[in-house]
Amino acid sequence: MPFANRAEAGRKLAARLAGYRDRSPVILALPRGGVPVAAEIAAALGAPLDLVLVRKIGVPYEPELAMGAVVDGGASFVVRNEDVIRLLGIVDADFQAACDVELAEIERRRRRYLGSRQRAEIAGCTAIVVDDGIATGATTRAALHATRARNPKRLVLAVPVAPTDSLGELGDLVDDIVCLESHEVFGAIGYYCRDFRQVTDEEVVEILGRFSAPQYRDVELPAPRG
Repeated sequence: MPFANRAEAGRKLAARLAGYRDRSPVILALPRGGVPVAAEIAAALGAPLDLVLVRKIGVPYEPELAMGAVVDGGASFVVRNEDVIRLLGIVDADFQAACDVELAEIERRRRRYLGSRQRAEIAGCTAIVVDDGIATGATTRAALHATRARNPKRLVLAVPVAPTDSLGELGDLVDDIVCLESHEVFGAIGYYCRDFRQVTDEEVVEILGRFSAPQYRDVELPAPRG
């Protein structure tokens, strides 16, 4: 296995991302598994650590199979995996019901993890989106779309491991991808990490507590498009 645990994967990613240290980086983790990885990167780059609250929308009778993903609440962003939806005959009502369940979980996590903590401002900065790996790519795609809408100067995806085809599909959404291991025959993310136990809510809160709340920066905002 290439990684002992998520922290080691994060340290290896941090070494590859060292060139971004002086480019106003903000580290955005996908909870829960991406948080220990992202913490190592934020510490090494001296960068703020924040979250992208995203949830996979699973098929009702096979929840591990993603038929889409949703980011945040309120002005939420939804990605549909049309191939899965069409193949399995998922109707809109069932998709929306599953989406609503995940939105409720996102709100629970927002209250539990962030409370009144100030969120990071990423407009004009380098946003580095971090997870502990990519499987189907649905949650990653949703997170990247939502992050791009916040007008970062540069958008980077950083993951320890991913399927080669998923990386190819995500390339158009970002300015840079840093992935330590990519494989055409992939399996599951846990195959590449010796200690891949589930990260708990308490661990996420503890890790965030090591980092002061993000401070708004004086940055040059990008000119409006059009």
